[in-house]
Amino acid sequence: MLVARAYLCVGIVALSAACGHALAAEPIACDSCEEWNLPREPFRIHGHTYYVGTKGLASILIASDEGHVLIDGGLPQSASLIAANIETLGYNIEDVALVLNSHAHFDHAGGIAELQRLSGARIAASPWSAEALRLGTTPIGDPQYGIGVQIETVGDIDILADGEQLRIGDVAMNAHFTPGHTPGGTSWTWRSCEGDECVDIVYADSLSPVSADDFYFTRSSDYPNAIADFERSFALLETMPCDILLAPHPGFAGLFDALDRRLDNDDSTVFVNPEACKNYAGDMRDWLDRRVAEENADLAP
Repeated sequence: MLVARAYLCVGIVALSAACGHALAAEPIACDSCEEWNLPREPFRIHGHTYYVGTKGLASILIASDEGHVLIDGGLPQSASLIAANIETLGYNIEDVALVLNSHAHFDHAGGIAELQRLSGARIAASPWSAEALRLGTTPIGDPQYGIGVQIETVGDIDILADGEQLRIGDVAMNAHFTPGHTPGGTSWTWRSCEGDECVDIVYADSLSPVSADDFYFTRSSDYPNAIADFERSFALLETMPCDILLAPHPGFAGLFDALDRRLDNDDSTVFVNPEACKNYAGDMRDWLDRRVAEENADLAP
């Protein structure tokens, strides 16, 4: 039997046969949710890019004089912590003009509806992720279909094209479709400058082969292109300009380890590692290779 499920989850309010289905805006419980949602002090990463997420779930603020961009909303119960972190930095949640998503699982998209209410921001997502946000759950074809939690649905979503650039003030956010973990996964890139020194920041979507127990990446008729999608996403991350790597789970990018090395003078160079995206893609490819080997062994006659 493949050990594929990353977490078990239950809604605080009600249970369904597959997994917990929480009512709108209700908190979600899962094996890792409490630890993921522990508060974390916000901090500056580079320029006007800040970490405003929780201990285990990233949310990134990119500030400008004409409005701010926010990437990912964590769990439903993360929204208030994210909003408070934005205020702690001296910014206003009402000035967030655009909310973006990496992939529409409950632990990264669960707080988006509440954050939209608090800010009045536009929401932008890939076609697949937009459908998942409208449904409030993982559609058929998602490797985690059947184990996801019902989150509050999101409407008024701008549908992205691969490679599209969105602008808020002087912030230019570039969408790169990186499917595999979900069919709608999206990574984001932008330039960040401190004086004359500029870096390329990549918020790389999760590329881990995590699924429901009965899902096989090598055999799925609901997601037949899964392996090919992973490979295209790995190749993209290996070749794109990448000075600072961020990820939906900050541990994947070693973000807090780098923060611990930062000097008292707020030195942002500790986050710079031009090999980070290549290393991340390599680690995820190794994970996928192990998963494929497990599936082949499990399905062998």
